Amino acid sequence: MRIIASHGGIGLPKLEEVGRVNISSAIVYVAPERLDEACGALLLMPGVEIHARSPEGKVVVTLEDDDANTAADKYVALHGVPGVASVAMVYQYSDDESVDTEEVEA
Repeated sequence: MRIIASHGGIGLPKLEEVGRVNISSAIVYVAPERLDEACGALLLMPGVEIHARSPEGKVVVTLEDDDANTAADKYVALHGVPGVASVAMVYQYSDDESVDTEEVEA
């Protein structure tokens, strides 16, 4: 977490914390005969949600994390799930996220 402003007196902004947010989506291709097993393992991974799946083995997931390195580690971990043949990233978004912000007149 990074501090971007500190309370220093009258007219100055209050302490504001900024965190990092990473959201990405992927299509996970799974061997159809292992679809239930793979989906069960995916649901146990923190920050991973399943949004759709087909009987042919295509699974649409989102990954949410607060660190780009951790998100990359999750993509590597997806490849290790039993039954997963491949993973294709579709979308990735990363930005600072403000918490408890306050407007201050200059």
